[in-house]
Order: sequence, then C-alpha cells, then structure tokens
Amino acid sequence: MAWYEIPNTNAVSIYSALLFGVLTVVFVFRLWLKATCGKFESKVRLDGKTVLITGANSGIGKETARDLAKRGARVIMACRTMETANKARDEIINESGNNNVIVRKLDLSSQQSVREFAAEILATEKRLDILIHNAAYAGIFKQRKSVDGIELTMATNHYGPFLLTHLLINLMKKSVPARIVVVSSKLHHVSTMKVTRPEDLNPIQGPQSWFPGQIYHNSKFANILFTFELAKRLRKHRITANCLHPGMVDSNIYRNYPLPLLIPLAIFKFFIKSPMQGARNVLYVTLSERLENVTGKYFRNCHESRTNARVFNKHWQSILWEESKKFVKLTRHDPQI
Repeated sequence: MAWYEIPNTNAVSIYSALLFGVLTVVFVFRLWLKATCGKFESKVRLDGKTVLITGANSGIGKETARDLAKRGARVIMACRTMETANKARDEIINESGNNNVIVRKLDLSSQQSVREFAAEILATEKRLDILIHNAAYAGIFKQRKSVDGIELTMATNHYGPFLLTHLLINLMKKSVPARIVVVSSKLHHVSTMKVTRPEDLNPIQGPQSWFPGQIYHNSKFANILFTFELAKRLRKHRITANCLHPGMVDSNIYRNYPLPLLIPLAIFKFFIKSPMQGARNVLYVTLSERLENVTGKYFRNCHESRTNARVFNKHWQSILWEESKKFVKLTRHDPQI
C-alpha cells in the first residue's frame, strides 16, 4: 500500500471527515471571535437620561437601543423606515419593560428631513445626554444622488450626522456631561480620501465612480476626521466625542449588495459578529465610566485602537469641517460648534 492511500475508507467517510473538519474550523473560529470581540459588563443605570440613536430599527442600533432601554433610559429611535422601527420599538418595550422608548422619522440623506427631525426633538425633549450616530448606507456597485444633489453614501454617513450634531448641540450643552458616539469602520484604513480634492467631498462624478464601494470607505474616514475636530471644539463644554469600529457585523448594511453576492455573503455571515456582539463596543464607548473625560479617540473591541495616520491631519480636519458647513447650508441662525 502506498503511503498516500487511506485504508478502509470510502467516499462517504471521506466526505464526512471533511465536513467534520469544516464544521470544527467554523466552531473554533466563532469561539475565537466571541473571545476577542471585547468584553464590557456594566451595571450603569440611565434613569432620567435621554439617548438618541440613529438607525435603531435593526442590527447594531437595535441591540444598543435594547440595552439602553433596559438601563432605564429614555430612548429615541431615529429611523427612516417607520414600519420596521415601530416593530423594533414594541419588541424592545416588551422585553425591557421600559415604555419610554419612542420612534421618530429621520432620513439622514435629506437635509430637510434632518432639520424637521431636529426641530421636533427640540420642541419635545428637555435634555439629550447621549447622541449615537449609528445609521449608515453603503452603495457598493451603484452610485446615487441624494435629494440635495450629494452622493448618497456621503450624504447619509457624513453630512447628515454633521448637520444633526449642529442642530442638537445646544440641547446637549444643557445636559452635560454628555457624550457623542460615532460608529465608523476599520475600512477607513483603506480610504483614498484627500480632503483637498473637491471630488472626494461630493464624489458623484469623481474618479471613484467606477467603484462606489470606495466612497463608503471614504465616508468612514470622514467620520473620524469629523469626530476628532468635534472633540477639540467641545472639550470646554464637557461633551465628549469618540468614534469606533464595531467589527464585521451581520447587519442590514449589506442589503444593497447585488443578488449574486448574497449567496457567498450568507456563508460569510458564519464568520462575522452578531449584532449583539457588534453593539458591545458601542455600549463601551457610550457607558464606560473610564471614558468619562476621554474624548477624540477611536476604539475597537472595547479598547482604544490605532487609526489611519492621515486622520490626525489637523488641516484636513479643519477643511472638512468648513466645507461640510457649506454642503449642509448652515446659516448664522443655526447653532454653531
């Protein structure tokens, strides 16, 4: 018998052994993923506090809202799709026993929607202790314009949160100490964004138009530039601003993938975090007492993490800030940061 021959085997046993091997690898990988996704356990209560979370109808946002509701917070779920948002709200109320969970309509890609939403919040809320920018859009292979003529990914992921933060900042100043949390992504490391190029600020006809997925990377890069500049401007007001990477998470961010990619994606989901695991880092940055006075940082797996060195370019931070004010049409009558 040659050395490479397997004695007393047949096709069934070979395939069974291969299947067992694959399942073992998946199981071990998921154990490793769970062990390394960061640990955060806290008994912090949020009674009397108000939290606003964008994109809270599913995924990370929904799990974050669920946890904060259990801690007694007044949770405002800012969502674009009201039907799924209302279902999520009812589920969270039933599970948490906290009836102080409300839904408000918000489409971050529309500046009119952002302004109408902010006006409603200012008219109905007495305080805002925590603002979590979680909602995101990824136009992977198809480029689209927002109603304001801005590339949809940048409009949703950067300009919407930028405008919303300005419009609500005075309410947050009345609620100090307060926190602003921005959900970015590790994909900012592969961003090609240069803030000095106009086509990167509104890349609707820019060089990345052949691969719109790159614009998502750039929008996450912009998230961090924005957060770091925001932290500097708010330091004296006792409002912290930090950003984070939640990990590769099974969420609706993949809903815009074309059909041929959905099959391998379904397999890939076995190797990424659940929404609950992804929310863990958001909760850490939102609640950790260790971060009470920490601002202008980037976190991953419940630890401060390194970022693309280019995000520390103070000149770019300033340019993005000033250009963003023009894109969202801030006036002298709007709150300033």
